Amino acid sequence: MTTSADVPSGRFRLSMLIYDSRYRSLTIQTVALIGFLLLIGWLVNNTLQNLSALGKPIDFTFLSEPAGYDINQRLLEYDSQDSHWRAAVLGLLNTLLVAVLGCIAATILGVIIGVLRLSNNWLVARVMTVYVEFFRNVPVLLWIVFIMAILIETLPAPRAFRGENPEASLMLYDTVAVTNRGVYIPEPLFSRGLGDVPMFGGAIEISLDLMAILIVLAGGIYAAHRVKLRADRIQETTGDRPTTWYLRLGLIFVPLLIVLVALGFHLGYPALKGFNFQGGTHLRNSLIALWLALSLYTAAFIAEIVRAGIMAISKGQSEAAAALGLRPNRTMNLVILPQALRVIIPPLISQYLNLTKNSSLAIAVGYMDLTGTLMGITLNQTGRELETVLMGMLVYLMISLSISAAMNFYNNSVKLKER
Repeated sequence: MTTSADVPSGRFRLSMLIYDSRYRSLTIQTVALIGFLLLIGWLVNNTLQNLSALGKPIDFTFLSEPAGYDINQRLLEYDSQDSHWRAAVLGLLNTLLVAVLGCIAATILGVIIGVLRLSNNWLVARVMTVYVEFFRNVPVLLWIVFIMAILIETLPAPRAFRGENPEASLMLYDTVAVTNRGVYIPEPLFSRGLGDVPMFGGAIEISLDLMAILIVLAGGIYAAHRVKLRADRIQETTGDRPTTWYLRLGLIFVPLLIVLVALGFHLGYPALKGFNFQGGTHLRNSLIALWLALSLYTAAFIAEIVRAGIMAISKGQSEAAAALGLRPNRTMNLVILPQALRVIIPPLISQYLNLTKNSSLAIAVGYMDLTGTLMGITLNQTGRELETVLMGMLVYLMISLSISAAMNFYNNSVKLKER
């Protein structure tokens, strides 16, 4: 005996929204959405009424008022009489600077440590294991403060570089000064620069020199990539691969050198004048401590992700590569890691997001990032808690979504394509 489910028939009735399985899930989702929107609307309305009763309605005009405080580490020119809006933009640039530098350094360290953890050398594998367990089991805030203390207490003061027989000397042919006040490196300068273009109401200036360099560099990389694709097609057709490395390097660096010469590129070196170094680019200890701590801490997690990704690849891949005569390092670079990326990328995105959000701990060492400027001093001076916190949350959300989108795009480009 066979049975079949009764299929509702006839014209639509309101009771079908509850009793008909075709509409029930849609009804529940619609009711839940309406309830959620009503809750959000009630919270927003209640907040606005309370702020109005306190005489503090939502107002963003404070962003145009003078900030009245200094930002010690900055990528653009800034004065204490500039607006809170410009101060917030500089804090955002400082956050992005740490995030980019930290992600790059953490990725390089994490990949190296993750590979070495699988080394056949017992000592190397155990040392890497100690590194991973040591760094990831101590809060990152402690690492930031600890590295900051080391930089301040162990590095020489600027006065140690003075005199006929100085206690300390500059490095790299007298171009880099490492002191307890920070590191001074050569500064890129242009004698025939193109100037800057103000944007966002003058809150930020875009350097035309930098834009020209980036455009030429991007064009050179694209042309080199086209040459590589052509070489791949020739190899697939004839079996012989033409030598193109010199042409690809020329396409990248020759136009770049021409642009640098045309702009009058030269370096400004740091020099000891008075009680401190002048000239060059000053990397303060707060930036270095935050960068190193976030990189070393996140690298421990990335190392475990890399190790797991490599172990997920079948040993038959390594055996097949060895049978073809590939050495272990070539096998790792050409066979194992490209396949492991499909496993590594998804959890790697989370580590990049964590590093970016952990940069908000910068205030512990006096590094003026977005949290220290907009949600720190600006909040205390203006009393606009809701506006500053909402703006900060929105900015961090946009940064996190941008990182996720970029990494997901890369993940889709390396995943297996079904035919």
